[in-house]
Amino acid sequence: MSRTVVITGLGATTPLGGDVASTWQGLLEGRSGVHALTEDWAEQLPTRFAARVVTEPTEVVPRHEARRMDRASQLAVVAGLEAWADAGFGLGEENDLDRERLAVSIGTGIGGLHSLLENWDVMKERGVRRVSPFTIPMLMANAPASQIGLRIGAKAGVHTPVSACASSNEALAQGLTIVRDGRADVCVVGGTEGVVHPLPIAAFGQMQALSRRNDEPERASRPWDVDRDGFVLGEGAVVLVLETLEHATARGAKIYGTLAGAGISADSHDIVQPDPTGTGQASAMARALADAQLSAGDIAHVNAHATSTPQGDITEAGSIRKALGENNHAIVTGTKSMTGHLLGAAGALESLATVLALRHRQVPPTINLENPEPDLGIDIAANTARSLPEGDLAALNNSFGFGGPNVAIAFTNANVTGA
Repeated sequence: MSRTVVITGLGATTPLGGDVASTWQGLLEGRSGVHALTEDWAEQLPTRFAARVVTEPTEVVPRHEARRMDRASQLAVVAGLEAWADAGFGLGEENDLDRERLAVSIGTGIGGLHSLLENWDVMKERGVRRVSPFTIPMLMANAPASQIGLRIGAKAGVHTPVSACASSNEALAQGLTIVRDGRADVCVVGGTEGVVHPLPIAAFGQMQALSRRNDEPERASRPWDVDRDGFVLGEGAVVLVLETLEHATARGAKIYGTLAGAGISADSHDIVQPDPTGTGQASAMARALADAQLSAGDIAHVNAHATSTPQGDITEAGSIRKALGENNHAIVTGTKSMTGHLLGAAGALESLATVLALRHRQVPPTINLENPEPDLGIDIAANTARSLPEGDLAALNNSFGFGGPNVAIAFTNANVTGA
């Protein structure tokens, strides 16, 4: 049995805002969430800026609970609880929600890095007995999904896709399958990442992957611009609530849109670099279209992976043309220009932006695009938001990761209510 899967709740804590409304407003305004790092440790690094969340999670999560969670879990709980409430659910047994029919899938690319490194420092400096007994449940990759699952009482499964920067879009794909196949009526999906720390910044820097535009960090993330020099590390979490159309309609839920399909592929090319032919990326998009029963001509918008890396942006432009056709009419944007790259949470954030773009018929801009690469062959929403036409709309969101995973998610504005 295949069932229609709709989005009924959204939650976010990002470099643009502490909730969905402020994040969406920041995206439409073309506001940068990238700022200089002020810690002493940043002085030794070649990149001294990042995109941090606006609202510290401890402003939302009680401190006694936050102390037993890594930053990745704290961020996930903030976004998860907003999405759960937005969907109209409570934390108790109200709403007649069968918890045996409730699942969770939250992706992360790196997981509880802060807890690992902090407790290693504690052990070196103060001895074994000072290591927190919560270290393992804080650092394990499935902790964010589990922390959300514990709070909402999910009993149909709690899952954690780990596919580098494609992790949270893979979580959406998994949630789609779980609900569509009848294993759950509701699935909470998304991603989280909280690794703004000297070690990952240094490590990405050693790979020559990060921008070094320290004199103007707000202009550092510039997808498709000829002067781009790498991505900007970001942090945050975004969560979406998926459920069957039948279940949502029966309880009178607000519906943001439809998660219509997902496509997954692998480059099998390199542990870091994308396949320059873009074949795997195009395959993921084509598979998403087929899964959603859409044609290339149906796609009005693509929220691209667009990390602001020299090779990656060129490859993706080619893969979009390959998947949608040289004469496609899709408006393309790269919202990492504003948010930085949230790694394992990037796909969820950009899926949220895609859902809201369809709902409000507004595509957020790609900022800092001053000198576009020649001959890209795609229609980019450069520096200002663009309007989408009236009528039925469909869009794609792309996420690609180290190791070669490619995930494309297809959304439509079918079944929208309360717009």
